[in-house]
This record gives sequence, structure tokens and C-alpha cells, in this order.
Amino acid sequence: MKKQFTSLIALSFLFAGCASTEIKNSTRNDYSQSLNINRPAADVARDSNRKPKEILEFANIKSGQIIVDYIPGSGYFTRIFSNVAGKNGKVYSLTPQLFIDKFSKGVIPNISSEKGHENNIGLASNNDNLNIPQNIDVFWTSQNYHDVRLYLGDDTTQKLNQAVFAALKSGGYYIILDHSGTPNLSEDGIKNLHRIDINTVIKEVTAAGFVLDASSDVLKNPADDLSLNVFDPAIRGKTDQFLLRFKKP
Repeated sequence: MKKQFTSLIALSFLFAGCASTEIKNSTRNDYSQSLNINRPAADVARDSNRKPKEILEFANIKSGQIIVDYIPGSGYFTRIFSNVAGKNGKVYSLTPQLFIDKFSKGVIPNISSEKGHENNIGLASNNDNLNIPQNIDVFWTSQNYHDVRLYLGDDTTQKLNQAVFAALKSGGYYIILDHSGTPNLSEDGIKNLHRIDINTVIKEVTAAGFVLDASSDVLKNPADDLSLNVFDPAIRGKTDQFLLRFKKP
């Protein structure tokens, strides 16, 4: 599925008033066990590029949380979140119905049949309703924010952000990881390259009521000149990526 998808305001202004642009969590979980159980070898082989330990720390994923993995693809992050959330938590694999019909042969993605991931639940959403049956702690999407506007319409990111705001508990986190685009990248550029400008994402998400809480350079790659389609063999798997943490006040 990933293969199919994938500055109006200065960053310094947008970051004003944020609690932090660094990870400040003095009670971090030990994620070692979560990264070493109930995961296929193919997932583990991707860890060197995807930096899951650092991402878990950044997203502040905890045992017992209710987490949404939006457009989960093959379930790489779903499995990790499931391991951390544990038996007292839940992980919803949430996929737009259009994506299910187009890319999953009508089957809602989930990993609940896999050992250790019984806390995973697959759900379908539409443009106006996320269809999540309870308020959640974390809403996560990886390399798919740009695809929402491409496949579901130009105004759909606005609808998504508003729906996420409504679904999250007060103090909950909205985490967005995506491929970096050049400043003010056009809609055609987003479509052709499967990238998006970080400032566009910040502007859209904060307009829905979120506060930008932190950012991370853990997946930054200065060698990516941002001009190539993310599926180009020269850069695939090594794109410059931004990671943003928004908080619902």
C-alpha cells in the first residue's frame, strides 16, 4: 500500500509557545522488549532505517494506551504499538474505506490474528467519520498525511485534522511522520513526488486547534535533495522525513 501512496509562516513563528522542541520525558519506557517480541524478521530488518525506539520515545507511547495507527500499511508500527500498549491497551488499525476498496481487496487491515497482537482492531473510516468507538491517547500516521489529500480530496486533510481533534482525549497526541518536500510545494508537486512541506502540515494541523508540542530530526537525511519521487531507487527508504508531535490542549 505504501508504494501507492505515500512557507506561509516561518517555523520560528509556528514554534512560538510550544512546550518543547526536544523530547523531555524523564519516565521513558524501556522499549527493548517491545522491539524484540512478536515481530516478523522483515519488520526487524527495517529498524535501522525507521528508528522505532527513538520514535516510541518521541511519541511517548505507553502501556495501557488507546492508539490509532492510521493507514497502517503492512503493520510495521501497529505491531510495535501493540506490544507497548499490552493487554490493557488497544491499537486500532484505521483505514479509509476508499483505500480498503482500492488497495486491500475490500479487507480491513489488521494483525489481530497474529500471536501477541490480539489487542489490535481493524476499522474502516470515511471522510466525515473516523468511526473510533472511544476517545484515544495517540493518533499516529506514517508517510500518509500527503496521501490523504491526493486520494480523498484537497479539503480532506482539514476534515481529518478536525476529526482527530474530536477523537483525542485532552492532552492526547497527534503524531505525523512524512516525506519532506520543498517549501511551498504545490499540489502537483505533492502528487508527483509523494512529499509535503512541513510548514503546510503545521499550518493545517494547528488550524484545527492543536498545539505543536515537539519535532524530531531522527529521520532527517541532508543528502536527500527533495527533488526525487520517494519511490525513486536512488532515494527510496532513505528520504528526508520530518516527525511532528501535536497536542490537544
